[in-house]
Amino acid sequence: MNDSLSVDWPPLILAVAPNGARKTQADHPAVPISPAEIAATAAAAQAAGASMIHLHVRDAEQKHSLDVGAYREATAAVREAVGDGMVIQVTSEAVGIFTAEQQMAMVRELQPEAVSLAIRELVPVGGEEEAREFLAWLVGAGILPQYILYAAEDVERFAKLQADGVIPPGPAFLLFVLGRYTAGQRSVPNDLLPFLSEIEAWPEAAKLPWAICAFGPKETACVTAAATLGGHARVGFENNLFLPSGEQAHDNAQLVAASAAAAAAFGRPLADAATARRLMGAA
Repeated sequence: MNDSLSVDWPPLILAVAPNGARKTQADHPAVPISPAEIAATAAAAQAAGASMIHLHVRDAEQKHSLDVGAYREATAAVREAVGDGMVIQVTSEAVGIFTAEQQMAMVRELQPEAVSLAIRELVPVGGEEEAREFLAWLVGAGILPQYILYAAEDVERFAKLQADGVIPPGPAFLLFVLGRYTAGQRSVPNDLLPFLSEIEAWPEAAKLPWAICAFGPKETACVTAAATLGGHARVGFENNLFLPSGEQAHDNAQLVAASAAAAAAFGRPLADAATARRLMGAA
């Protein structure tokens, strides 16, 4: 191979998002709900190439929950299945149910390894000082944050919050949600371009690792586009049930495997959990 044509990509972090806040086994029989089902899904996804799991838990009626006890039970089950072989990232997603204060209280009590935080939910206009205190505590506690950005304007707000010190120095992993506001939530690779255009205007934010998630059957195509540009990816039944062929996937592991194969096709290596933690800013 001509060394002048080689690309020094960081290993690709593939996260599996196996259930999300809304899907149930009525949507697909392999959507994991119980801790045992989530743990089995984690192990299969790890074997397919995932180094992180994005964890949602449900209440007794299978509705979205931020219950600390449920998170601890699910986390313990995943750890028993995969050991330290996956980063366990919990969600703080509001889903129109939980306030910013409730989201922050859950994270303070649980103290997870990693957590995803939607800027729009956690830092509403007027809530900057509460968020400043919480995020300083979070980074000090060694919890790895991922900031969810739903549109290009969220990138601009993230950069401003970072410049103002609301988002403190330290670990920060960005997630671009592609196609969140498109008709039918069906993402295409071009949905990434406004995010990248915006982030290039903010030198400090541009240094941070970023990932995408995408809706619908072009999920793998979106992952491929992001991966060729140095980004990372979250895949799974939370946002998509379909393989690149248009066929419904049998399980989450098939979606992980499709993205892993796409990365392998152009030579980008996959991150293991230790590498993922380092790339996400773990001390």
